[in-house]
Amino acid sequence: MKTLQTIILLLLLTAFFCITNTKAEQKKTHRQAKNTYIIHMDKSTMPSTFSDHLNWFDSSLKSASATAEILYTYKHVVHGFSTRLTPQEAETLANRPGILSVTPELRYNLHTTRTPQFLGLDKSTTLLPASQQQSQVIIGVLDTGVWPELKSLDDTGLGPVPATWKGECEVGSNMNSSHCNRKLVGARFFSKGYESALGPVDLSTESKSARDDEGHGSHTLTTAAGSVVPEASFYGLASGTARGMAPQARVAVYKVCWLGGCFSSDIAAGIDKAIEDGVNVLSMSIGGSLMEYYRDIIAIGTFSATSHGILVSMSAGNGGPSSSTLSNVAPWITTVGAGTLDRDFPAYITLGNGKTYTGASLYSGKPLPDSPLPLVYAGDASNSSVGYLCLQDSLIPEKVSGKIVICERGGNPRVEKGLVVKLAGGAGMILANNEAYGEELVADPHLLPAASLGQKSSQILKSYVSSSVNPTAKIAFVGTHLEVQPSPVVAAFSSRGPNALTPKILKPDLLAPGVNILAGWTGAVGPTGLTADDRHVSFNIISGTSMSCPHVSGLAAIVKGAHPQWSPAAIRSALMTTAYTSYKNGAAIEDVATGQPATPFDYGAGHVNPVAALDPGLVYDADVEDYLGFFCALNYTSFQIKLAARRDFTCDPKKEYRVEDFNYPSFAVALETASGIGGGSDAPHTVKYSRVLTNVGAPGTYKASVVPLGDSNVKIVVEPGTLSFAQEYEKKSYTVSFTYTSKPSGTSSFARLEWTDGKHRVASPIAFSWT
Repeated sequence: MKTLQTIILLLLLTAFFCITNTKAEQKKTHRQAKNTYIIHMDKSTMPSTFSDHLNWFDSSLKSASATAEILYTYKHVVHGFSTRLTPQEAETLANRPGILSVTPELRYNLHTTRTPQFLGLDKSTTLLPASQQQSQVIIGVLDTGVWPELKSLDDTGLGPVPATWKGECEVGSNMNSSHCNRKLVGARFFSKGYESALGPVDLSTESKSARDDEGHGSHTLTTAAGSVVPEASFYGLASGTARGMAPQARVAVYKVCWLGGCFSSDIAAGIDKAIEDGVNVLSMSIGGSLMEYYRDIIAIGTFSATSHGILVSMSAGNGGPSSSTLSNVAPWITTVGAGTLDRDFPAYITLGNGKTYTGASLYSGKPLPDSPLPLVYAGDASNSSVGYLCLQDSLIPEKVSGKIVICERGGNPRVEKGLVVKLAGGAGMILANNEAYGEELVADPHLLPAASLGQKSSQILKSYVSSSVNPTAKIAFVGTHLEVQPSPVVAAFSSRGPNALTPKILKPDLLAPGVNILAGWTGAVGPTGLTADDRHVSFNIISGTSMSCPHVSGLAAIVKGAHPQWSPAAIRSALMTTAYTSYKNGAAIEDVATGQPATPFDYGAGHVNPVAALDPGLVYDADVEDYLGFFCALNYTSFQIKLAARRDFTCDPKKEYRVEDFNYPSFAVALETASGIGGGSDAPHTVKYSRVLTNVGAPGTYKASVVPLGDSNVKIVVEPGTLSFAQEYEKKSYTVSFTYTSKPSGTSSFARLEWTDGKHRVASPIAFSWT
């Protein structure tokens, strides 16, 4: 008995020490957990004892951590480096001399044929700049890489690579230098931040090189500047000649996004190299949460790119139709929302009661039988409280087998819902829109017969199922439909204003095609991106502001080719002031989420009109000094300006800096209610905005006019009302006064300011918001 007690005691002691040691190890591991940080150093304070900045970086790092190693060094985005540190080491380093900031790594997300004709590029060859000019422009794309074998990267007919190019084609897994050519002039990859956070790249699923294993990067790149490819299509859909916006422009790839996301240290390294390599346009379909510009590494990096003369185009985000959901709102970034084309891919859904409704689909496989099939609502075929979303393993096979299943949007990818139905034995799927998505129809390449349906039809469909004893349906797929009207309409998913970070800067800037876009695709995965999808295509059709961003990147390259001396701000202004906000019949562009007229908070200045942008007449220009004044208007300290702009600058205490006077091509006017301004509800109140216009055309006289859009109760006066320009690049200033006494119904209202000389129309949206 004593022996047994001794054994039990020993076992208990052993277990205690094991648990204690395990907890100690856990605490030790927790204490030593490291994260990636970007270190911004003050270049001007490097001690004279160091002859090289790299040695200074290393010495500073070693003073905080004996084991940490430098991941990247940065030359343009910040003056500094990135590394892995414990929180305690990061705090120690932040207190060392010469350290401006120690910023934690962030993970960002991707914002995921017919277009040239829709934008009028096919009918305007005489108005477009010569291909030799366009071929001198290099578009840098930060994304998931490139599939270099695509026909869209054929360099036939292109001359030598521009002499200004300093980049290279990096060798890596499944990628060598011969994969680059006179079209794809460079390819780099940046994985150190990604690997530090998530471990080594898994070579069985993705390539440690610039090769694209996801598809997104190949799609955005070929949208911006893909070469002409005849007889392109997606399984016969959207057939025709595929070409990017600027087919003669060169492209350079910077792979900063991986299957696990896009990490800020990698993004910063990609921007840094793009600047050094000599790109002219930077295209980034990436976004995250908003933060002050001096804390945002993307804002800091893109400011540096802009200061080097590079136009930066970025996606607005896919957070619509909710308001204030924008990403990438810095005024030096061209922020692009998504609209539709005049092309769709209809599918007809016929119910057992004989009524037919029109949806959309890219399904290209074996069709359903012509006879009706049983129809079931996913919420009635699941034990889950959210079974209606068709999440993984949520459906009961016995209740869906051989039936068409109605799934609701949200919660998981649309194509994954179809796979869930298929794996459960369903014969087909109808994807039902809810109020958030309205009548938006996004076509998808489903793995089973499936179609999406607008909100109104979806409500009728669900009512039919709930009220019928034996509900049935048929789905018929009818291919490609062109000249769809109205078009464009604002996509429901496209993120909206107002600008939550800087309300007096109107965002987004522009609307461009972003729904059902055909472009190049990777050979590594199928068109849905799902593991179960073993199809391989050269072109794919996908949607998102990720798709609208490269449209503007390519169009900016065309304008840059025509006007190589123009600044990034001038190019953006040309695209914005020539954009349109109404259809040919005069009706306003619609918002598909509401079916009502869209507003500048949805489309910014309007939908791009590239041919008009080549000859805008006047532009709103801005340079680095203007952006520094913008920081002063935000009441940034000299230290904060140094973080954001990488230069010493002190705001002049004798000068009044106002965001209202920042020379932007649009107006976001914040008005206070009577209780906020004092003096009673009948006391008029006036706010003034000033702007400067630069003549980039022939001498002429421009007259101002203001078009109210709805009831704003605001009197708008432009002074002077006429501007005369005698020579090119002459500048003239004007002031707009907004006088009001009472708040209208609603929280916002709109107007439009136009300057015209009889030939040019220089238009700016005005958005009023009431506080």
